[in-house]
Amino acid sequence: MSMQSVASALPAFSGPPKRAALAHIPGDEGWPVIGRTLSVLADPKGEVERMAAKYGLVYRTRVLGETSISVLGPEANELVLFDQTKLFSSTWGWETVLGRLFPRGLMLLDFDEHRLHRRALSVAFKSGPMKSYLGELDAGISRRIAQWRAQPGQILFYPAMKQLTLDLAATSFLGARLGPEVDDITRAFVDMVAAAVTPVRTPWPGTQMARGVKGRQRIVAYFSQQIPLRREKGGEDLFSQLCRATHEDGALLSTQDIVDHMSFLMMAAHDTLTSSLTSFIGALAANPDWQTRLRDEVNALNLRADEPTSFDKLEAMPLSEMAFKEAMRMKPPVPSIPRRATRDFSFKGYAIPAGTMTSTNPLFTHHMPEVWPEPDRFDPLRFTDEEQRARHRFAWVPFGGGAHMCLGLHFAYMQAKCFARHFLQNLSVSLEPGYTPQWQMWPIPKPKDGLRVTLKAV
Repeated sequence: MSMQSVASALPAFSGPPKRAALAHIPGDEGWPVIGRTLSVLADPKGEVERMAAKYGLVYRTRVLGETSISVLGPEANELVLFDQTKLFSSTWGWETVLGRLFPRGLMLLDFDEHRLHRRALSVAFKSGPMKSYLGELDAGISRRIAQWRAQPGQILFYPAMKQLTLDLAATSFLGARLGPEVDDITRAFVDMVAAAVTPVRTPWPGTQMARGVKGRQRIVAYFSQQIPLRREKGGEDLFSQLCRATHEDGALLSTQDIVDHMSFLMMAAHDTLTSSLTSFIGALAANPDWQTRLRDEVNALNLRADEPTSFDKLEAMPLSEMAFKEAMRMKPPVPSIPRRATRDFSFKGYAIPAGTMTSTNPLFTHHMPEVWPEPDRFDPLRFTDEEQRARHRFAWVPFGGGAHMCLGLHFAYMQAKCFARHFLQNLSVSLEPGYTPQWQMWPIPKPKDGLRVTLKAV
């Protein structure tokens, strides 16, 4: 199939349905104009749980200026994410949030076009390149943990983790040692991510959106200038892999495609991982018994402090992987997932018209007590093979599902276990008595105060 015919097959969107067309669905649209936006921003978990308790697992709400429908629970996740009948558009779900700053990233493509681009990008996540990334990640994590070990004491963990994941993305994705140029690129990404979720959506002078748009311009200029150089010189980093990637007909990805995909992948790789690794370490700090169990698993690898981490050693860390999964259950890095209906459909007895913004909510599903007994308790043993087989396959969806399942999920596990190996081999982490971290759960979870922890050398 040619790219032109793929583009022509993209779903059209002529606008959302009239509000009256959704009035038969129970719910509460809140205040005039602002709807329930402030309630969602203030307490997204409490908001969806209150609405579900009052109206059920399908309800009507109004957020960011549009009446929308929330569908909740594992069956809703399967309907919206598995989507074999191409009923839901990811493009028109994410466009209002990410379209200006991360246009045509993989998550913003649909159906056949998405499949073609995903196939081309998948070359960068095959075993050869992944081994190269592991070498860079391992060395970078080891250096940073050594710095933390040399200066133990209290630390704000989230900003420290954010800086580390940015640095790791620069080295493993860009193949660039940190310097003034890469510093500028990482600052541009920080501005773009902040702008993606700012309430002011127009780039007026002085606004976060204006800084994000400028950051996007710097990113486009940098990648566009680098692409011919990478094609000539080669390299094992992700950027160089994409510069050589081809479509099914053998054609190289266009400069614009590479720019768009790199922008999106850099954002996705560092922001969601920062969130997940922070919640992982926060959970270990609050659960010292589990911290000890994972440290015993790491010590059983019999690795010297200066010995590189291999894939074989990562495979020998099942408890660490289960604990990371449990951290993502409790605080999924993408708490809600928007889609737009391409056709009329019905769910749980409700007729929902084409064009309706339809969101599913991993944060809600991951805390349903009928699926996850004592959902606020940290228990990695929920992720034994036996426990996982007994649950609905869409009960745990931190990486999404279906065709849009996160392309980098194995990269995320690799980085998380590599981090766990070095961290637990060198440090213990604890919280001050009486301190309970408060988290901002939307759009990507992060601790409101940065997460104060105490590090000690072991």
